[in-house]
Amino acid sequence: MKPPISPSAGPTEAQGTVCPVDGELAPPGQLSRRSFLQGSAALAAAPLILAPSRSEAVVPPSPATIAWQEFLPDAPPLLPGSTLNPAPTEQPNLAAGEAGRAAHQRWAEFGPRAEHYELHAAQREGWVFNPAYPPQPVWTYQAAQPDLAVLSPVVHSHYGHPLICRIYNDLPANHTGFGTPEISTHLHNAHIGSESDGFPGDYYSTTKAGPNLTAPGGFKDHLYSNIYAGYDELQNGIGDYREALGTLFYHDHTLDFTAPNIVRGLMGFFLLFDHLDSGNEKDPNPAALRLPSHPYDYPLSFCDRRFDPNGMLYYDQVSPEGILGDKTIVNGKIQPVLRVARRKYRLRLLNGGPSRFYQFYLVRPNNVIQPFTYIANDGNLLEKPLLNQTNVRLGVAERADIVVDFSRYPVGTELYLANRLTHRPEDTRRPYQVVAPGDWVLKIVVDREPPEQDLSQVPANLRPLPPLPTTAQLAALPVRKFLLERRQNMWAINGQFINLNTPRALVPMGAMEIWELYSVDDGWDHPVHIHFEEGRLLSKTTDGRNVAIAAHEKGRKDVFNITDRTVLRVLIRFRDYKGKYVMHCHNLIHEDHAMMLRFDIV
Repeated sequence: MKPPISPSAGPTEAQGTVCPVDGELAPPGQLSRRSFLQGSAALAAAPLILAPSRSEAVVPPSPATIAWQEFLPDAPPLLPGSTLNPAPTEQPNLAAGEAGRAAHQRWAEFGPRAEHYELHAAQREGWVFNPAYPPQPVWTYQAAQPDLAVLSPVVHSHYGHPLICRIYNDLPANHTGFGTPEISTHLHNAHIGSESDGFPGDYYSTTKAGPNLTAPGGFKDHLYSNIYAGYDELQNGIGDYREALGTLFYHDHTLDFTAPNIVRGLMGFFLLFDHLDSGNEKDPNPAALRLPSHPYDYPLSFCDRRFDPNGMLYYDQVSPEGILGDKTIVNGKIQPVLRVARRKYRLRLLNGGPSRFYQFYLVRPNNVIQPFTYIANDGNLLEKPLLNQTNVRLGVAERADIVVDFSRYPVGTELYLANRLTHRPEDTRRPYQVVAPGDWVLKIVVDREPPEQDLSQVPANLRPLPPLPTTAQLAALPVRKFLLERRQNMWAINGQFINLNTPRALVPMGAMEIWELYSVDDGWDHPVHIHFEEGRLLSKTTDGRNVAIAAHEKGRKDVFNITDRTVLRVLIRFRDYKGKYVMHCHNLIHEDHAMMLRFDIV
């Protein structure tokens, strides 16, 4: 291993307030992943559990599948509102069975007027990934009356309209195999109080409570205030509209078990709208962008999965290098078909992980590449659309919103979304190379004329960005430095493993800081996610040489991909809420094997 590169002059970890850390794999009294598995039924269910290294593990390929037999719904099903009984409360309702969370922050401002929704984390029987595979149980978030055509419904919400989502844990307590039947649901990357963030140590079931909760429970209320960052600073009742998020997703974040629980299915989309991106292409407001709207606003998740010789979902949750999926599921299906009308669509692409990177191309059956318009990265609208794009690259948890004009094609046209980015066989370390024609993962069929005129548009200007500080102002900001590296067959940040009971940094609320993220020459890529706030990428260097920032990365982001000997300088602010949050690698294998740290906003 080459010596670590020096991101800039100054101490590693922070020029600011840093808390001590004990460096243990698990906080005192907290069950670690390995000790848990040694005493659980999961041990017997994991055939590779004793394999000490990737080179010694032999993983059979997934069985062959049948392409283009499963159809996605023409319109993504939306989560309906609910009447919550008992009514949500500021303090946890322990008597009614709520888990022992902290009190809701800013309850008086948002709680009494919030809209109410509910989700149930539950086991769904008989899910079909592909006709070649048997129906099988999966885990999903679902409405009280679930739509059996989808794994998890899409949530539509609006800035200025807070909501409370009650999330029940109905998973089987007697579960065996990979995963764990406790949940902590994170809304990635919502600007919300820490008690609703889905902190990894806030996991709960009716019988178990994580180390950062005071009591178990069958449900937990999450208060999503739906305010822009800068709410307190601007004193306008909503915050800075330039800080808006659009494409979010909710997923389980249970300590040590995020990857297996997501592999089982615990994730879904959450879309936020406002006066610009209003979710209504017929909006009469002259400020509205009138982008394609529901049902022509379609979220698509792409997740790598592996199946055993019998076609059953498989995962090795103990190996520190995990397992690379050799099948890509799209909204829970392998090589499905999406039927579209001859008009513009907004496709929201998400890499749901756990490990594979993607580079997507839209192609004809003869593999001729088709252009599209790139409008948002990581859920954030760009200042201006990127026209005539040919591909989009996604690390784990990255999102890209694109607009495709299917009116260019006659009814009967077939198109394919192809992934041309490869990994070495069984290698979760990093993407390898782009190889054409790639793997077709989604078939798109233009099968009908639209029922009415397409009034949607992609204007020349989308959402403005707040101005960056001056050079002098940047030079005066505190800098925190974070080295992501392999250590003792696990992953560490600044030489330490996760400890949820001790914050590694105390960040003053309202502070603006520069976080430097860097790695050594260890052969791994790390898509790093910082909870709570978006950041701006100031610079990227590799081996001390400046690297141009891609056009789609010049806006606000919440996932920053680090490769060998690379330094990323990220400008970030922490406003409006206090409490505990985490930063971690979103390669979920790395996250579950200790590449995460806690920071507190104080």
